Amino acid sequence: MDEDATEVIEKLQQTQQGTMIISLDFELIWGVHDIYGLEKYNEHIIGAHQAVEEMLHLFTQYQIHATWGIVGLLYCKDTHDLLENLPAVKPTYEQKQLSAYHVIEHEINKMHHHKLYFAPLLIDHIQATPNQEIATHTFSHYYTLAEGQTIEQFSADLDAAIQIAHRKQHPITSIIFPRNQISDTHLKVCSEKGFTTYRGNELGAIYQMTANERNNIWKRGLRFMDRYINLFGHQTYRLPDIKNMGMLNLRSSRFLHPYTRTFRALEPLRLRRVKQAMTYAAKHGEVFHLWWHPHNFGVHQQKQVLILTDILEHFTSLQQQYGFMSKNMGDVTVELQSVDL
Repeated sequence: MDEDATEVIEKLQQTQQGTMIISLDFELIWGVHDIYGLEKYNEHIIGAHQAVEEMLHLFTQYQIHATWGIVGLLYCKDTHDLLENLPAVKPTYEQKQLSAYHVIEHEINKMHHHKLYFAPLLIDHIQATPNQEIATHTFSHYYTLAEGQTIEQFSADLDAAIQIAHRKQHPITSIIFPRNQISDTHLKVCSEKGFTTYRGNELGAIYQMTANERNNIWKRGLRFMDRYINLFGHQTYRLPDIKNMGMLNLRSSRFLHPYTRTFRALEPLRLRRVKQAMTYAAKHGEVFHLWWHPHNFGVHQQKQVLILTDILEHFTSLQQQYGFMSKNMGDVTVELQSVDL
């Protein structure tokens, strides 16, 4: 980095206003079939369609910029369209139940309830809503750290994601990795295909993802505690100093966990945790990156919408007081492309 670029970056950091990034992992059944099966979680998946409409309404009302990482399979209109767009090379996971193609193989004749598997009209609505960025969540909800998959298979999956998004004139440049499984090898492939930005993980060992993350009880337990009590910091950060393999890493600050009756007594603590991090970012000119899945809002929708509204009201207050800004991942990337990092 030359001296002039260093001066520009230092000046940018000194004068930078705080920024809130929101990103969503839009995946429907393709993101949870290996955890919950195809029946247990159906109510959440069906409810996600209405939840997306509610979110877009709120984003419009509060002028929120958001990035939607969309699984490519959701672009399909029906099973015929799905079969026409599958990549020739598919992942060979050692655990076959991880694969979307395992579902397709066994359920293709039962996919009559399209809302579980497809969402082309919702994608159109997202695209038509101001300030929303269309990103990819890979074509098949691809697991980059799963045993048995290869980099060639990942490359084919990305090609399929790019191609199906191109049908709707979506030039995708941001990627959100399923289960937040990230490796330098896979980032290099993304960069070679023209991707410029990804959502990385929070700092700290408990937030570094592995292939068998759900089996790691101690990490899950610490993350649960950090949801309500500030154990590992606000996870906000300054820009720009976060490139990896030629791509900008707009790492996560917090996952917006869904409301549950089981832990409803702790809801004020959870909401306070989010708001405190937002306030810290606004006061110190840093980035706060919040993310969730639309299906997290699939049940208890009234409660979920009230929680999100409270968060967005707090954003508005911080915007008025500190100049806190809303940007999607693409907005931030475009802003920083003029600086030679």
